[in-house]
Amino acid sequence: MWLRLVVLSLMTSCFGAEVQPAKAARASYSVVGVFPHDRAAFTQGFEYLDGFFYEGTGLNGKSSIRKVKVETGEVLQRRNVDDEYFGEGITIWKGDLIELTWQSKVAFVYDRATFAPKRTFSYPGEGWGLTHDDTALIMSDGSASLRFLDPVSFAERRRVTVTDGGMPVQRLNELEYVKGQIYANVWQTNLIARIAPETGRVLGWIDLTGLLPAADSAGVDFLNGIAYDAAHDRLFVTGKLWPKVFEIKIR
Repeated sequence: MWLRLVVLSLMTSCFGAEVQPAKAARASYSVVGVFPHDRAAFTQGFEYLDGFFYEGTGLNGKSSIRKVKVETGEVLQRRNVDDEYFGEGITIWKGDLIELTWQSKVAFVYDRATFAPKRTFSYPGEGWGLTHDDTALIMSDGSASLRFLDPVSFAERRRVTVTDGGMPVQRLNELEYVKGQIYANVWQTNLIARIAPETGRVLGWIDLTGLLPAADSAGVDFLNGIAYDAAHDRLFVTGKLWPKVFEIKIR
């Protein structure tokens, strides 16, 4: 009788406990190529399109949007942002380049070809990273949430909470949409999360520890910047005030 009670107690305990999903695995990387990057660029947004990088930089008085030559790091085109704004993530939607700001609750829409301003829109909270899928803009705000915005009206359609092992992943920063997944830098880490857009679940991690050589590390800030060349399946990463951009393969 005593043994039966013990077994029943254990069964009740096991079935009553909430089983948390397993944490996502970490992948490593190999470096395919290395390209120059402006050491003065406090990278907040990073895109690849038609053979060029497009970059949004931050800090009040130093924020800008740029078109950059991949092979040399030469800034071919630049528009400075007014000193009152701290530039954040960027994305390119059709003929527009869209830029968030950190705490000003305003985003700027520019003509992609000329960088001429077209319009602005507002949003609650902070702006951090920005990317898009085929139908929506996707925005981070420094929390564990991702917002999906209408690309025409900029109204919020929905949001998801990003989790790993059932726990929220905070400080989501620069974003990139890669093969149906959202890649996100996690601020103050060397990690990129690969996120399922529908559920917010982290599918895997890319651990970029050791990517920037110690000889290049003086005066740099955190890893931040993911750009994807969909036509040639190339993934580029960089960081704030980093002297280099790296093309990497995940392994």
